[in-house]
Amino acid sequence: MIDKQQLLGAWQLEAWSIGYSGRDEVTYPFGDDPVGLLLYTDDDWMSASISRRSRNPLPADVAFRRIDASLLAAAYRDYFHYAGRYRIQGNDVTHYVTQSLNPNFVGTEQLRHIELDGSTLVLSGRDEAAGETRFHQLVWHKLGAAP
Repeated sequence: MIDKQQLLGAWQLEAWSIGYSGRDEVTYPFGDDPVGLLLYTDDDWMSASISRRSRNPLPADVAFRRIDASLLAAAYRDYFHYAGRYRIQGNDVTHYVTQSLNPNFVGTEQLRHIELDGSTLVLSGRDEAAGETRFHQLVWHKLGAAP
């Protein structure tokens, strides 16, 4: 059983992999060296952001709302974020999404199984996409206090 105190704080992403039902393929949605930050607060809020390590910058000389849609789409594709409340139940945590870069995530409940070994946190979950079951595994490492 996971104690809330074990999750509190900031976690840095090491890896995100996805396996698939009915096939041996494993994919890495943000490449083999993603960056990410996961936060759990004492008052039951969480936030998760993940991106490719290398992202193309947007034009600095153009107002954000005037940037070409294809450049914005590429920036969106290379970044993922959601936030909201969380609740721990046994060895699982449910994220109740209130904000997300993907509008379809808002209002959803994201169930994650927790494995914790010292400063390594593994969150796993499953979803359905295009009629296929996908199995997600995210590996995080605890960050210490800022110097």
